[in-house]
Amino acid sequence: MSAEEKRAWVMLVVTVVSYVTYVLVVLGRVGAGALAAVPYVPVLLWTVGSAIVATIVLDVALAIASPGDADRKDQRDREIYRFGEYVGRSFVVAGGVAALGMAMARLDHFWIANVIYLAFVLSSVLGSAAKIIAYRRGFQTW
Repeated sequence: MSAEEKRAWVMLVVTVVSYVTYVLVVLGRVGAGALAAVPYVPVLLWTVGSAIVATIVLDVALAIASPGDADRKDQRDREIYRFGEYVGRSFVVAGGVAALGMAMARLDHFWIANVIYLAFVLSSVLGSAAKIIAYRRGFQTW
């Protein structure tokens, strides 16, 4: 398994674990009130920050575990990386458009922030999955 495929796996797992943690904590705080009244900002910042730190730590650990592969990228790795990023970006665009529409409709900040966060999560998951599939099943250049 190449270093780039390992990085895609790390990104996929960390993103899913981080988002599931966020959702469970926020839903656990709902109580009898409205969902939009839950204090979500600290939880959002902590889960995003923790995901960034975890990704960096795991990438460093992978580089230490196999130092010969850490900086080795060939043309195929670069094309698969680019392909995965292009695939994932579609959700960032869709999330931005959705957030813009929600802001124009004057929806609560809770919903707008969560749509943007979900868009980033889906972008990361879809992009990582596309990279992993390309590594596992082959990659056809255009």
